[in-house]
Amino acid sequence: MFLRKTPRKKDGKTHDYWSVVENKRVAGGRVVQRHVLYLGEINSSQAAVWRKAIEVLDDDAGHPRTLALFPEDRCAGIAPDTSVVQLRLSDMRLCRPRQWGACWLAGQLWRELELDRFWADRLPPSRKGTQWDQVLQVLVSYRLIAPGSEWKLHRDWFGKSAMADLLEADFGLAEAHKLYACHDLLLRHKADLSSHLMARWRDLFGANFDVLLYDLTSTYFEINASDVAEGDKRRHGYSRDKRPDCPQVVIALVVTTDGLPLAYEVLPGNTADCTTLRMFLARIERQYGRARRVWVMDRGIPTEAVLAEMRGSDPPVQYLVGTPKGRLSRLEKQLLTKPWQKARAGVQVKLLAEDDELYVYAESVDRASKERAMRSRQLKWLWKRLRELAAMEIPREEMLMKLGAARSRAPTAWRLVDIEMDKESSMFVYTLNRQKLRRIRRREGRYLLRTNLTENDPALLWQYYTQLVAVEEAFKNLKGDLAIRPVFHQEERRIEAHIFIAFLAYCLQITLQRRLHALAPGLTARSALEKFAAVQMIDVHLPTTDGRELLLTRYTQPEPELRLLIQQLRLQLPPQPPPRIATGSVTRHLL
Repeated sequence: MFLRKTPRKKDGKTHDYWSVVENKRVAGGRVVQRHVLYLGEINSSQAAVWRKAIEVLDDDAGHPRTLALFPEDRCAGIAPDTSVVQLRLSDMRLCRPRQWGACWLAGQLWRELELDRFWADRLPPSRKGTQWDQVLQVLVSYRLIAPGSEWKLHRDWFGKSAMADLLEADFGLAEAHKLYACHDLLLRHKADLSSHLMARWRDLFGANFDVLLYDLTSTYFEINASDVAEGDKRRHGYSRDKRPDCPQVVIALVVTTDGLPLAYEVLPGNTADCTTLRMFLARIERQYGRARRVWVMDRGIPTEAVLAEMRGSDPPVQYLVGTPKGRLSRLEKQLLTKPWQKARAGVQVKLLAEDDELYVYAESVDRASKERAMRSRQLKWLWKRLRELAAMEIPREEMLMKLGAARSRAPTAWRLVDIEMDKESSMFVYTLNRQKLRRIRRREGRYLLRTNLTENDPALLWQYYTQLVAVEEAFKNLKGDLAIRPVFHQEERRIEAHIFIAFLAYCLQITLQRRLHALAPGLTARSALEKFAAVQMIDVHLPTTDGRELLLTRYTQPEPELRLLIQQLRLQLPPQPPPRIATGSVTRHLL
């Protein structure tokens, strides 16, 4: 194996991407190369660490071991002894293949966050012996590895996984009624969990909580609104999923600049964004005390009244918020007279102080190149599509539908094109609005920020704002990899518990992602889980000549690229389970 660097030009900038590649010899003496791991953009020191790890792995693989098996027909010269077990290898059976690697990794992450200790204290066993903390671990691991309904977990996934082996339990953990009942025990511990996670993020990653990112999303339910009880949080509202026809709930989330979640709240689906901030400020202050924190938000979340309260509190609550385009138009004349200042390489700013606030008008060369490339790509597609449509001879109604589809696919470019359509036929004329294009080009890569951090470095303020992508990535993972919807529950408390379990799964996922970040930024938590999932567990049954049966439960050996990843993550696989020999219904371990 070796490291390969691949340069790629993207949005006007050259990026170097790294991968681990393996040479494999095939028929005819040829050598083909197999892609093993995608590492993304890594620096020179990280590349050196990977090269060293590859060399160590190759050295370890160079020590062969010779094993010998002695079946029953080769033991004639051995004196009979109770310690001798003669095996009938011809009757060997391989049973119950099940997924082990990803389940084991999920357990490692669970223990790394000390959630085993946290939940053991709060979810004690029931009088009937139900281990509620282990039931919860199964639910969270399932949401992380192969998200689906609780019924599918009960009916299918648990039996095909090695969770019972890893937890030294049985199918009792996956009884359907226990999976649902576990949901009812969780929400009361949400505040304690936030405090616990805050301590773990600080211990594991040296997390800093001076800057908090705040944003909202929504998740919808494909049900009839008339079936929802009065007072339920499922309500119609502004849908970020473009499903205004469905009831929804709003999820507000606070994360650090590294994407580490600190707190979340489930709100009614008709909650306006601008009404949520005051509640969250009070909650964080009540739980963690007053401190000089910087709240970073997108435009539309804070109201003028809330911003005034933040400035007037003691000590003042500091904020950095994006500003709508309308305010930029109002301040444009004043900003024109201000000189550009270099904040950092490729970023320049203009500063405008007004009352107790500072407006930061920032321009990023990289962002401008990216936005320009995206706009150009969209405009080229739309122009080609309009040319195709103009040549079609179809009914007017059908042409209107096709134009609507083009508009939905290229909304930014659509605003730059003027279309005049005949009132009776499907004919239309389209022209490029060059005045709008020039105005948009001037504003590409430029943002107007608003803050009461009047003494901070403008470069630092720009860095804070660009880190809002961390909370957007959290929402993307909750809706994508962790499949927070569809939600199959009907009761509001279990819907909130379902979101709670998805939040816990995201905590495991971001912990793994932070571990990978220092090694290979291009390797996602999902791809790592898929590689671990290739490790299976299997039961090997070996009958003996005296009517007993030797049972060896074994996980398969990881492939070289997975061994490399395990080494880089500083993990150590557990020893194989000890063999057992069974006589009838009695099973005992072999020493």
